[in-house]
Amino acid sequence: MAEIRVTMEVGSDGVALITITNPPVNALHPKIIAGLKEKYTEAMSRPDVKAIVLTGYGGKFSGGFDINVFKQIHQTGNLSLLPDVSVELVVNIVEDAKKPSVAAIQGLALGGGLEMAMGCHARISTPDAQLGLPELTLGVIPGFGGTQRLPRLVGLAKATEMMLLSKPIRAKEGKQYGLIDELVSPADVIRVARQWALDIAEGRKPWLSSLRRTDKLGSLAEAREVLKAARQQVKRQFPNMPQHQACLDSIEEGVVAGGYAGVLKEAKLFKDLVLSDTSKGLVHVFLAQRATSKVPNVTDRGLKPRQIKKIAVIGGGLMGSGIATACILNNISVVLKEVDPKFLDRGVKMISGNLEGLVKKGSLTQDRAKKTLSLLKGVLDYSDFKDVDVVIEAVIEKIPLKQSIFADLEKVCPPHCILATNTSTIDLNIVGEKTCSQDRIIGAHFFSPAHIMPLLEIVRTEKTSPQVIIDLMTVGKIIKKVPVVVGNCTGFAVNRTFFPYTQGSHLLVHLGVDVFRVDRAITNFGMPMGPFQLQDVAGYGVAMAVKSIYAEAFKGRIFQSDLVELMVQDGRQGKANGKGYYIYEKGSKPRPDPTVQAVIEESRKRSNVLRGGKAITVSDQDIVEMIFFPVVNEACRVMGEGVVSKASDLDISSVLGMGFPKYRGGLVFWADTIGANYIYSKLSKWSEIYGGFFTPCSYLEERAKKGLPLSSMSTSSSQTSRARL
Repeated sequence: MAEIRVTMEVGSDGVALITITNPPVNALHPKIIAGLKEKYTEAMSRPDVKAIVLTGYGGKFSGGFDINVFKQIHQTGNLSLLPDVSVELVVNIVEDAKKPSVAAIQGLALGGGLEMAMGCHARISTPDAQLGLPELTLGVIPGFGGTQRLPRLVGLAKATEMMLLSKPIRAKEGKQYGLIDELVSPADVIRVARQWALDIAEGRKPWLSSLRRTDKLGSLAEAREVLKAARQQVKRQFPNMPQHQACLDSIEEGVVAGGYAGVLKEAKLFKDLVLSDTSKGLVHVFLAQRATSKVPNVTDRGLKPRQIKKIAVIGGGLMGSGIATACILNNISVVLKEVDPKFLDRGVKMISGNLEGLVKKGSLTQDRAKKTLSLLKGVLDYSDFKDVDVVIEAVIEKIPLKQSIFADLEKVCPPHCILATNTSTIDLNIVGEKTCSQDRIIGAHFFSPAHIMPLLEIVRTEKTSPQVIIDLMTVGKIIKKVPVVVGNCTGFAVNRTFFPYTQGSHLLVHLGVDVFRVDRAITNFGMPMGPFQLQDVAGYGVAMAVKSIYAEAFKGRIFQSDLVELMVQDGRQGKANGKGYYIYEKGSKPRPDPTVQAVIEESRKRSNVLRGGKAITVSDQDIVEMIFFPVVNEACRVMGEGVVSKASDLDISSVLGMGFPKYRGGLVFWADTIGANYIYSKLSKWSEIYGGFFTPCSYLEERAKKGLPLSSMSTSSSQTSRARL
């Protein structure tokens, strides 16, 4: 591995080639910033240097500022850890220098990397290099002059779209907009950049400073119209994200008062945002996602993943067809097995429909869809299973059915084949009880729709071999999922942690709170939809199937009612038949169905939890806390039992699997911003009034009394073997 450094070589042509080296993406670590200042200063002082070419090592220009520095700032509050890049380096040393700079871009120029390139006097790139400013996804704005230079190079409308949506473009598109000056092959990029640098130095090409250009900004009135429309879009799409409006404030300052004033405004806003809760949450989620690839006693053993060429999927329903779609989209051959021709035909049609949906969206060509579908083979027996590398069972949640399938698989599959189940709740030891292949049985729990949702929960038992875990993690990455390895228990990590989410919302409704108010409070908190609309969309079948499993596993801490059964009896199937808590009509948004009130009243009467028949009085904050604090409590049990190896795995799972607001940093991170003591005291109070559903667990109690964060798993005395892989 190359060390973090900046090097300079001066050629006989008088061009100094300055190279950033910090693999894998040449992130702009403070050492790199210091190295760039040093090499530029040296180049300016040397009489044999006429011009400079700036590039990155190993075919990548730069992926942007080092995010680990943000983490250090969040932990310490020390803003002096941020080097002065925007004014001191990009404006004074690069852009306003007496010698011109040309950026030679390959692979990617993102965030601070693109901002450095825009500070140069020209940009030469390979056609497929990725260019973008994704800083808003980390809760900040571009901080090295990006809010000023990008609008001046590509125009205001395109620049605001790229920044607000964190949408990268390819360099060939960048050339059309004026961000790139010339497209060349990787073999020619340095040579052409050197020639450009000399041509600028010797007056054959114009010497352009991006910050001083105004030709693409349009008139002040036009600019204000673009910004006004962008502000309205931000209000709708990102209501809880301060960085989006701040980005537009910074752009506007530059349009009105000039580029340099804009750079100063940007630097100030950037520093304010770095310390915001939003940035802390988003940076935490970014790093948590990367940390999922480290699993104790698995990824540290030096094991190499085996090659996976062929996967079999059993069951062509919603989940099975989604899993098969995800595999064939990433060039893995799939055998899809069903029990009869009618179900098989339906499964193949669903997969074909998934691909057609992607064609309509423009993310897949018709030709590619056809080739993708050719990787699928539908079968009615096990004869094609003799050479499969992985089997994923995705049938209904019935224990005897799953057990008989696994007993068959052991006989028909090769000995190396991984035997995986997509069960969302059933203990894996029970699933594999009738086999002698415990070491290769594993959970591959996808989230619906499986070809779109990014999370893959990999469930290991105490007998699952580390090699099998590594192999399935690798499959997860190939099919573009984020694999999170968890322990085996009822509901595993995600569904188990979130089972109180639905129950808490049902309890509130049975205590007299309006069902639609609950959904509004939860969506205002940042969830993509409320718990009742989610139940409509997911369908009531799953809720009814898992009800008895949870009741058995979590005795004494569940809230049960007849609400879902009563909904079904009333002819309501949720979105599936257009009628649930909401009414669903094609082409219009779901709207509350007031007639559902009669069903709710009947369920309230049966549950009899309303004291004296009088509805409780709660604020919206109470609603959020009464639904999410029991979820946090269950997350504490999951951590206490070692079902996850680190708290950040629950954070990323809550964001990617359940839609928990990313900017809040995930479930445990958010809970730590509130504090264990506050959560513990609230749950204790509610448990006295409403019973066992709210009773705080010992893990939470221990942290509340010791003043420790909930994420400090290692201090728990109740860790069990589930974390030992």
